[in-house]
Amino acid sequence: MSDRVSCGALRAGDERRAVELDGWVNRRRDHGGLIFVDLRDHEGITQVVFDPQHPSFAEAEHLRNEDVLRVSGSVRRRPAGTENPRLATGDVEVAVEALEILNRSLVPPFHVNVDEDADENLRLEYRYLDLRRPRMQRNLRVRHRIVKAMRDFFDSRNFLEIETPMMIKSTPEGARDYLVPSRLYPGSFYALPQSPQLLKQILMIAGFGKYMQIARCMRDEDQRADRLVEFTQLDVELSFCTEEDVMETMESCMRYVWREALDVEVPPFVRMTHQEAIARFGLDKPDLRFGLELADVSGIFAGTEFGVFRSAIERGGAIVALRYPGGAGLSRREFDALTETAKQFGGKGMVWIALSGDGHKSSAARFLTDANVEAVRRAAAAQTGDALLLFADSAELAHAVAGKMRNEVGERCGLRDPNAFAFAWVTGFPYLEADEETGKPIPAHHPFTAPAPGDWELIDRDPMRMRAQHYDMVLNGYELGSGSIRIHKADEQRKIFEMLGLTPQQVQDRFGFFVRALDYGAPPHGGMALGIDRIVMIACAEENLREVTAFPKNQVARDLMMDAPAPVPEQLVRDLHLRIAGHDRPSSSV
Repeated sequence: MSDRVSCGALRAGDERRAVELDGWVNRRRDHGGLIFVDLRDHEGITQVVFDPQHPSFAEAEHLRNEDVLRVSGSVRRRPAGTENPRLATGDVEVAVEALEILNRSLVPPFHVNVDEDADENLRLEYRYLDLRRPRMQRNLRVRHRIVKAMRDFFDSRNFLEIETPMMIKSTPEGARDYLVPSRLYPGSFYALPQSPQLLKQILMIAGFGKYMQIARCMRDEDQRADRLVEFTQLDVELSFCTEEDVMETMESCMRYVWREALDVEVPPFVRMTHQEAIARFGLDKPDLRFGLELADVSGIFAGTEFGVFRSAIERGGAIVALRYPGGAGLSRREFDALTETAKQFGGKGMVWIALSGDGHKSSAARFLTDANVEAVRRAAAAQTGDALLLFADSAELAHAVAGKMRNEVGERCGLRDPNAFAFAWVTGFPYLEADEETGKPIPAHHPFTAPAPGDWELIDRDPMRMRAQHYDMVLNGYELGSGSIRIHKADEQRKIFEMLGLTPQQVQDRFGFFVRALDYGAPPHGGMALGIDRIVMIACAEENLREVTAFPKNQVARDLMMDAPAPVPEQLVRDLHLRIAGHDRPSSSV
């Protein structure tokens, strides 16, 4: 009688054991009259051997990669010198006594048994094959361990995982909703949730106190490498808490996750204010795996004759310097290319200074004195052999462009170690920001965030100075998620809506159910949401969320495997009381 085992289970101690294995042909090799097959399942690979004297040998000669087999035989030690240290099962092999071909495979459109590059759209079209590849198997296993650790952590702290609905009221949160037309209520729509924000706040009003959920969310927005239209987040909310309570909970969770899922000890998170992050790193999601802090050198150029710098200073802007380690060796053409990169990041240009052993050269040499260059060198902590990159504009834009260039330089100089994890908290965000198109104040986050203590008095006379009880968790230059202390009084929530220009009727139509709930003894509460896809992406040292998601859409939000979105029968459209405008709609006979 054979024991059924996985393809990753056998070891030297199993010698002479009778076993049965199921799996896919990972690779077939003919050596000296013997046929060797690496048989693969979700737990590993075992080498099985077909002897020419055995009846199954003839069938084994025609096996192809990805054929599905069942084999039985006895475990034996591999001959000395043929062991494979790269496999957990590499000391043994199975001498096949019986073979059953469970299914044949067509020739795959790309190699499944190696992680070589393949066209991403082809991989997504044949995702069931792509998911067999070692890289994807590893990434999704890491994802499982991370999510399990999250659940274990919150369970240990007496949080309840409560599911919230997938079809809700459209309550705009900064991105377009995916809408679901109602058959029973003509002209009305559900929305797929951008987040469970209002529902988790209502759970606090309902008295649950500690909530968490691994929540699926959807936003109808353009995809990026670090953003998907359909994503998963760790959603958390607490009652009677402070900002410190939420941050301690979430930091402890992530340190636990890294320890349990990745076997990595993470030190206490760095903390900085939003203002400090911008001043030192140019961005509110700084990559702390490397230094290269920015330096505001505006004072050095007070009274300068250089028109670009003088104009920025006179308009109340800034001149920001960035050190490029070893950059003095760059050619003028390479500096020109860097300047174009700065323009792509939103800058008007860039001034460079190369600090060589015999002096310096610069793109603005005739405007810069030796004293200017030495002062900038000291401010940016640059050494001989480095370059200095200078950006002049409004203070906000100069820092933003310098911050993006800092990441670019860090990447070019190999300073962004994919195996390092540099967590940080960023706090003290502005409450409002100016809309790029209208200039009107809009929430820098969402309108349910409470202003910082003492800032309510600014709401009528100087709202742009208000700060928010808001905090971001940052890792390696990515925002993992945001959180805040919420407004828990109905009159204050109405006041915020009023400041944002909503009429009482608009508030009632969009948020009436929520404001009414606040009127029934809502407790002080706060919470946070973290992007699980992004967490796993960084943990797996990937650069694209699609590499850690089982069935993602492509860059233009299409599911290539299922060919969705797709037309539906006309009758279904009529049942939903809809009419498709125009006459270019693809027909469907489904």
